[in-house]
Amino acid sequence: MVLVSITTKAVEQCWYSNIVQLTAELRRLSTIAIEFLNSSSLLLFAEESNKKHPFPCPTSYRTALTYYLDITNPPRTNVLYELAQYATNASEQEHLRKMASSSAEGKTLYLSWVVESRRNILAILQDTPSLRPPIDHLCELLPRLQARYYSIASTSKVNPNSIHICSVVVEYTTKTDRVNKGVATNWLKNKQPNENGHKSTVPLYVRKSQFRLPFKPNTPIIMIGPGTGIAPFIGFIQERGWLKQQGKEVGETVLYFGCRHEKEDYIYKDELAKFVKEGALTQLNVAFSRDQPEKIYVQHLLKKNKEHVWKLISEGNGHIYVCGDARNMARDVQNAFYEIVAEYGKMDHQQAVDYVKKLMTKGRYSLDVWS
Repeated sequence: MVLVSITTKAVEQCWYSNIVQLTAELRRLSTIAIEFLNSSSLLLFAEESNKKHPFPCPTSYRTALTYYLDITNPPRTNVLYELAQYATNASEQEHLRKMASSSAEGKTLYLSWVVESRRNILAILQDTPSLRPPIDHLCELLPRLQARYYSIASTSKVNPNSIHICSVVVEYTTKTDRVNKGVATNWLKNKQPNENGHKSTVPLYVRKSQFRLPFKPNTPIIMIGPGTGIAPFIGFIQERGWLKQQGKEVGETVLYFGCRHEKEDYIYKDELAKFVKEGALTQLNVAFSRDQPEKIYVQHLLKKNKEHVWKLISEGNGHIYVCGDARNMARDVQNAFYEIVAEYGKMDHQQAVDYVKKLMTKGRYSLDVWS
């Protein structure tokens, strides 16, 4: 877990550099000499001056591989097809071309050998010894390194000159026993407040979001955010606490948070307790899924408090916010709302589904989810 405070106006999207070791190893496996690669006079130019460049030109190969090209994600089939011509071993060349083909066998092989094994371009070069592509063509084939989006875990009302973000530091072992690390999260984790005598900087910009508090402070809100999905709600609660201090009438502020173990994963525990004590957070509901024999998730707590949930929605014109995993959590939470609406709204299942959809259309059921 990485909790980062960046002193600037705001952040939602971070740029970062590739892991140094990966870049160095990738250079070693290309056909270009390291001395030539590192030369400050070596520059990449676009042949057509009017063509839109994928990154600032001129630039060196070192800079392109470090800052602009994606060398950590599994490459697409079109990249494998182009690379195949540089494999001098016939069987290795055929292996690459098969994965790039549209045949059922090729698709299955690509899924297993590249996607499921999480082989990036470096791993493919290592596992295909005869493959030595020219670095200029390799740079041309690799996709642009994309920025990562993060929810802001603070409010400018309380922290006008800094922002906070919360993210899991990605690190896992692949099927080939390689350790893959998330580029952005590990870069942020290793970032020091002061580097080489200078203040550290993070390239970023803020994207406009519809995931925001209701215009009227007295509107009740129900926030569901397990794990790092809690991030935007810390900012929401901070702002509601600030509004309360300004003498504003603030509606019920209810949070449903979930994690595996209270002693290991309960992030923001002290802050949440303080919010409750100060009255900024009206109700705190926490589900620990692994601290007891039966698994308890946020949707179970929603159904446990179903009467109160329905009252906030139907009588208080409450807004619902869901942040976190799209594949399971968001779907299960939505199903829980279907059940609550059907039971207390005296509706059948389809009517309940339509009711929730209408809430979404009106901006009263907002999602900030990822796969």
